[in-house]
Amino acid sequence: MRTSDATAPRSIDLNSDLGEGTDPAEHAGDARMLEIVSSANVACAFHAGDPATIHRTVHAAVRRGVAVGAHVAYNDREGFGRRDLAVPSDELRADLVYQLGAIREIARTAGTSVRYVKPHGALYNTAAVDPQVAEDVAAAIVTVDPELVLLGLPGSVALDAARAAGLVTASEAFADRAYTAEGRLVPRSVEGAVLHDPEEVAARMLRLVHEGVVRSIEGTDVQVVADSICVHGDTLGAAAMAARLREVLTGAGVSLRPFVAP
Repeated sequence: MRTSDATAPRSIDLNSDLGEGTDPAEHAGDARMLEIVSSANVACAFHAGDPATIHRTVHAAVRRGVAVGAHVAYNDREGFGRRDLAVPSDELRADLVYQLGAIREIARTAGTSVRYVKPHGALYNTAAVDPQVAEDVAAAIVTVDPELVLLGLPGSVALDAARAAGLVTASEAFADRAYTAEGRLVPRSVEGAVLHDPEEVAARMLRLVHEGVVRSIEGTDVQVVADSICVHGDTLGAAAMAARLREVLTGAGVSLRPFVAP
């Protein structure tokens, strides 16, 4: 994993949230993204997707040499996992173990293994600031496989709890999201929180890779240490954005590879 030194990396990972749709158009979008990214956060059917979609996405990732991660979430299909839910610790831990167990078995049938875990939506955001939820996420991962890596927001409580539990962690930046001056993601309800211009996104992420900073929504530079860059699969024009980002990064001499071996 990369540390927060001043040396610009010559490589970076691209990840995307995949397996969140069940219709042919969404499957086609996932297939396109798998030609671009180096890591796939595969929905585990609690916020989106289903067993067949997990199977399809994992097998497609294996064919393309893309690392597989578990995109675990609150049990909230109605709210796409983006609603803040007060879930008791024992229930949340059981839900996470269940999701990890399912995708790990599907990955095994594809001849690969799940290499990392990335919480989705509200679970990601809550674990970033809530010590109890962060501890629950870490404990569930350790129960299933202490070799799994937790991917999360740099400087977050989630990564602190994971390291305290003995897990390896990795941090990510968000290509298509605006940042606050504190280094947090701007809430989706705020205008300008989601970015859509591929050129703007590519320029921001190239600067991130070389300088370790992004411009906040307030107009100031904020440091962001990242082993991986995420392009949300459900963002409008996500594949075109990811393709342009890949083109700009590789054109600048930055190689793209998983932050964990696939």
